[in-house]
Amino acid sequence: MPKSLATVAKEKKLKYFLISFVDMFGGLRAKLVPAQAISMMQRNGAGFAGFAAWLDMTPADPDMFARPDPDSLIILPWNREIGWLASDLWMNGEPVEASPRVMLKRQIALAAKRGYRMKSGVECEYFLINEDGSAISDPRDTQAKPCYDQAALMRRFPLIREICDGMIELGWGAYQNDHEDANGQFELNWDYDDCLVTADRHVFFKYMVKTLAEEHGMRATFMPKPFKDLTGNGCHTHVSVWDRTGKKNLFLSQRDELGLSKLAYDFLGGIMHSAEALCAIFNPTVNSYKRLNAGTTASGATWSPNAVTYSGNNRTHMIRIPDAGRFEFRLMDGAVNPYLLQAGILLAGLDGIANKRPPGKRLDINMYTEGAGLRGIKRLPLTLLDALRLMEKSKTLKEGFGPEPVKSYLKLKMGEWRAYTSHLSDWEREQTLDC
Repeated sequence: MPKSLATVAKEKKLKYFLISFVDMFGGLRAKLVPAQAISMMQRNGAGFAGFAAWLDMTPADPDMFARPDPDSLIILPWNREIGWLASDLWMNGEPVEASPRVMLKRQIALAAKRGYRMKSGVECEYFLINEDGSAISDPRDTQAKPCYDQAALMRRFPLIREICDGMIELGWGAYQNDHEDANGQFELNWDYDDCLVTADRHVFFKYMVKTLAEEHGMRATFMPKPFKDLTGNGCHTHVSVWDRTGKKNLFLSQRDELGLSKLAYDFLGGIMHSAEALCAIFNPTVNSYKRLNAGTTASGATWSPNAVTYSGNNRTHMIRIPDAGRFEFRLMDGAVNPYLLQAGILLAGLDGIANKRPPGKRLDINMYTEGAGLRGIKRLPLTLLDALRLMEKSKTLKEGFGPEPVKSYLKLKMGEWRAYTSHLSDWEREQTLDC
């Protein structure tokens, strides 16, 4: 039996709950529910109009209900009278197939049938900028190579401490905070866990960072490339697959040079096979492609991939194998939907295992300086439109997610692309006004 949220409210002295869900574009939606009504909400769900969010629905569709997951409960560290809940979307008594958390749970269920549990951790990079978004918030953060700059890190200590203290209070296993490679850019790390737990925490982390930054007079952004000459915001993801109990790492092998099992290489092969199409999910905005395939930044490197390659402990590749029993996927950016991030990895990995897909040859080169002339490797898409077209052609994604979720995602994202192309930019006017 799921835990009673009404009982939890009494024990924890909660007065309100945020019943939340994430739409296809990664937008966090919620209703604020008083504790006295939580029993009804736990039983029936909180009602929403699906068309009002980025979901493939119309105003004619019936009510959509967000059913809160009691195991996802997070008490706001900065306001302990409020509990946050991740929810699954239902309509007409059935789960909404084309909704991100449901899509991830479907992949988790498929993996469980095969005896697998995916564990993951994410590295969420973000910028602290002025409230109007015009510049980074710290005018003294100007080093050409600002990564790990202690002085710039400690000038933001009050905010970073509050975020990190919150993660410690929540039991996430926070273990390091650093200034990242761009001026004004930061990253806070916490322990890996089952992929659904990581996805829920990823959603809440972004909400927490943005909320607390506002309280400190700043604005936090996870936008992939908010500044032309600075390193963009990645969301590197560390992945391993375990047995049903979660106690044995099935990716770990003592006989392999890099410490990976045959299962791990098959999983990796699935990722390599579908990487280009997965860009539509992992790099979901027009701005995402200003981070991928970018020119040299002010620090000297973009730290983002430009081709579908893997290597050992080498950060110039799409996939890095930094340690035995896991790999780091460096493709995703800060705009990625936390649930679709995990779902896409798991789908592709399961496909690789089922079809024993070979990952190809490992490359031990600097892709930034030696990769341009390489033949026989796949290059990442140059635009969101390219990625969407690749997704549309992918049998793997359509079969793995089901045709309806893929169709819905493509419909919504193609609408976003058309909105972008109808926009008249200053650059266009400057370049073509005199034609």
